[in-house]
Amino acid sequence: MFEKSDETLDGLHPRTIKRLQFIDFRALFLGVVSRADLTTKFGLSPTAATRDLSTYQDVHPGQIELHGSSKTYRPTSKFQPLFRHPIDRVLTALCVGFGETGPATIKALIPADVATPLSLPDWRCVAPITRAIHSQRAVHVTYHSYSSGLTTRDFVPHALVTNGARWHARGFDRLRDRFIDLVLTRVASAAVLERSHREDREQPSKDIQWSRIVELELIPHHQEIFPETTEFDLKMEGGKLKIQERAAVISYLLRQWNVDCSPTGSLRDETKGKEFRLQLANPRALYGVQNAMLAPGYEES
Repeated sequence: MFEKSDETLDGLHPRTIKRLQFIDFRALFLGVVSRADLTTKFGLSPTAATRDLSTYQDVHPGQIELHGSSKTYRPTSKFQPLFRHPIDRVLTALCVGFGETGPATIKALIPADVATPLSLPDWRCVAPITRAIHSQRAVHVTYHSYSSGLTTRDFVPHALVTNGARWHARGFDRLRDRFIDLVLTRVASAAVLERSHREDREQPSKDIQWSRIVELELIPHHQEIFPETTEFDLKMEGGKLKIQERAAVISYLLRQWNVDCSPTGSLRDETKGKEFRLQLANPRALYGVQNAMLAPGYEES
């Protein structure tokens, strides 16, 4: 990751540095930053926002340029970020909408630990995809697939999705002519197709699996010795937990929570499968879900 030396920022107030990080973040992952972004985020006057943008250009010359027609600043073809942006925090910020900037050295307020992910996507691949989402364009992607190996394709992303363990980009695959998920850690390279645009059939509203909401009923597994523990743990009402989720991501949730989706709750017995604390009471609700085969034990019949 490209970084400026500490001396470059010497003499700048910490609040100014924070605003420069915000500019850097927007330019890298959204492909555009404006005075309005700064005034809205930090409560600055337009004059102060212009001053921060000028400071960024002085500290990091040749990286962003003003587009007069839109009065926005966009990264140049040789853009490199001024600050390091840890990709796990970036993905959370993009989806949750807070903590976009700030040093990666922020410490926990109490002792804590988080399981280390086996793999994280490369920011060089994430940035073009998030820019394409923001600008409603396509990206040219080189992608590793377990079924097809290394392929190239034009992909029109419209959202990011996480299953709790890894991140996906949801969008229209022009190679396969349908909406799919791409695993971000399998993206080898990505570049925004600047002259492209999101066609009518590629709009999120045409993504049926994204638009469809599925309602599921989760219950303690019928082989649980103390089902009341599960009921208390998940704040169930009447022994059930009702959830609503997009069809495109519901199977990820069921895998993450180890929900037995077999017709008779058969994934667990006395000797194995004790990780299945939950059972899907209405497995038929998964009918028509495109990736239902990912749900543990689901049988379409």
